Amino acid sequence: MEASGKNNSALWVLLGALLIAVSAVALYKAWPVLFPKVAMKASLDPACDLRAGPCITEVDGGGRVSFAIEPREIPMVKPLQLQVSLQGLQANSIEVDFAGVDMHMGFNRFKLTRDASGEFSGKGMLPVCVRDAMEWEAQVLIDSGQGLISVPYRFITVRPGVPLPGSDS
Repeated sequence: MEASGKNNSALWVLLGALLIAVSAVALYKAWPVLFPKVAMKASLDPACDLRAGPCITEVDGGGRVSFAIEPREIPMVKPLQLQVSLQGLQANSIEVDFAGVDMHMGFNRFKLTRDASGEFSGKGMLPVCVRDAMEWEAQVLIDSGQGLISVPYRFITVRPGVPLPGSDS
């Protein structure tokens, strides 16, 4: 009986070591996707209002990035149309990553496709949130020949029937 108990203990130790090894490999592989290495990060434009229309950001070293979200009320858990236009910049690919400013909301990154006019567009969706109002940051991640360029845009979502913070309604 003692030999069987030792074998069970050895199997549990081996299983634990295997689980740790698999977790380490998964973390190693996922790290660049979850936390991409950014070569250049543009400044946040506090005057940007994505609800009013596209926001245009000047990128250090030249170039402009225009970002728009439709519908403009930016609802949660409904399809969003994302549009990025570049001037003076080249892109191999573009992704948009949505993150809660003060609350972790999971992985919400969407790859855009280049259309015939050279603009990038695609669909995305914000997850459900328990708050009446939530501040988000959308990072437009541009894979350029010089590395990854990150351009941040902030906006607020509200539950239906809740006034937008700072509005008079």
